[in-house]
Formats: sequence, structure tokens, C-alpha cells
Amino acid sequence: MFTGLIETQATVEAVIDEHPGRRLVVRSALLAADASLGDSIAVNGCCLTVVQVDGEKLHFQAGPETLAKTTLGQLQAGSSVNLERSLRVGQALGGHFVTGHVDEVGWLERRHDQGDWSTFVFHASGRLTQQMAPKGSVAVDGISLTLVDVEAEHFSVALIPHTLAVTTLGTLEPGGRVNLESDLLAKYVEKQLAGRALS
Repeated sequence: MFTGLIETQATVEAVIDEHPGRRLVVRSALLAADASLGDSIAVNGCCLTVVQVDGEKLHFQAGPETLAKTTLGQLQAGSSVNLERSLRVGQALGGHFVTGHVDEVGWLERRHDQGDWSTFVFHASGRLTQQMAPKGSVAVDGISLTLVDVEAEHFSVALIPHTLAVTTLGTLEPGGRVNLESDLLAKYVEKQLAGRALS
């Protein structure tokens, strides 16, 4: 479980083919300092397991399902990624409940920059936007964001300068693909309502 509060932006050092999956090598002195084998770390919102710690480098393995259903298959050496360690019992929950299980890949339709502030409009499927509501939460590339407007196949978020400066969203351009995860509580509510409709 994660909060969607990114701890650091890191660089992919290497992408190694391990058919049918891939090994991602990410350099992060901050997270590697106390990382252990088997730890869960969200990489652009995808929960991955640490399989090797090599100095400042963390090694992850991504299988074919993860590569096909998320943006991790697009990563190359030099790509920037958002990292967050899993939530520990007793830690403050500053964002919202994020599982690290990506629902789908969306993309940035447009961004409106006003000085250091920005409003982003993302495309998402109608299936996913049904689980969203204005002032609710969504995770975009692992970042916990508050929804502004929600329509049939897109939603908007307002980004503060800090978020733009310390995450990958700062350099995201229209057409850029992102991992999306709707709020966990919304999923349960939708499931319960669907069950009542069938009874």
C-alpha cells in the first residue's frame, strides 16, 4: 500500500531484457540506502519488488503483463521515474490509499500553464471515470492528485509548483502516456452498487 506522495524522482540506469520480462535498474541513493530484497516500491505508480540492491542502484523485474498494461514497457535508460516506498504502519497518510495496481494507461490531452502553476487534462476510459468525482482522488504515475472536473472520458487536475518541480509531471507534454489508478474506496462503492442493482 502507498500514499501517492512521491519520495524522489530517479533515473533509469538500464533496461535489461529477461524474456519474457525485463529488469529495470534505477539509481536512487535515497531509497537504496535502506532498501532490502523483497521491499515493495512504486515505480511510476506500479508496485514492484526489489530483487537486487547494488550500491545506489535498485533492481526490479517487470513481467509481460506489467509491461503490456502500464507505461513501464516504454522506459529506457535515462528515463525519469517517480519512486515511493510502501506505507508502514503508523506512518502519516498524507495522500490517499494507493495500491500500486495500475487500472489503465491514459494520456495528457492538454496542459494550461500559468506561471509556475498548471492545469492538466487527461484522457481516461469511461469505465475509469465512473470511479472518479470532483474533489476526489486519483493517482497519476503514482502521484496522489485531487480531481477538479470529471467528464465521460477525461478529467482535470490542478498542479502546484512543488508537484511540477519534484515529479515527472513537470516535463510531461500533451500525448504523454501515464499510469492511472482510481481511488480504492471508489472501486468498493461501485462494486457494492453493482451488486445491489443485480439483486
